[in-house]
Amino acid sequence: MLVRRIARPLLASTFIYGGIDTLRNPQSRVPGARPVVEKVAETADKQLPVHVPRDVEQWVKIDAAVKVGAGVLFSLGKLPRLSALLLAGSTVPTTLAGHRFWEHTDPKERFGQLSHFLKNLGLLGGLLLAVVDTEGKPSVGYRARRAAHKAADSTEKSFEKAQKRAAKAQKRAKKLAKKQAKKVKS
Repeated sequence: MLVRRIARPLLASTFIYGGIDTLRNPQSRVPGARPVVEKVAETADKQLPVHVPRDVEQWVKIDAAVKVGAGVLFSLGKLPRLSALLLAGSTVPTTLAGHRFWEHTDPKERFGQLSHFLKNLGLLGGLLLAVVDTEGKPSVGYRARRAAHKAADSTEKSFEKAQKRAAKAQKRAKKLAKKQAKKVKS
């Protein structure tokens, strides 16, 4: 559909541009990302059997690379649902790291950060819509349920046929047994 061909690159453009800018200059994002990376790493270390790296700049670069890669895929319509999911997953920590409006006391700065925070929430909403967009095709869940119903119907029909064949075989066996019993008596 034409709308998707226009909307996907528009939605992806901010991620691609931001990702490239961050890859060129990751140091500018490190101070904002530090609290989020430390919190995630601390929580992950408690729950995972492996040690999570705490190099904030490395995480900033990984996030930027995900944004560029997934943004390009999304804008081209390649793996659109997966790439939108990756972008959505990347948006959450970026928003929490970069737009901590609740920490600002200056009304102008607070308003600016709140505006960016809400803008990112809007982008997240658009990405979530893209994640569930099946482009008019039935979803995997629908296809799985339909296949299960077809399999159940087919199994039921096969079972009914087998029951009928068994009933006919029983009748034939009874008739044959009666004939043999008459022969034995005579």
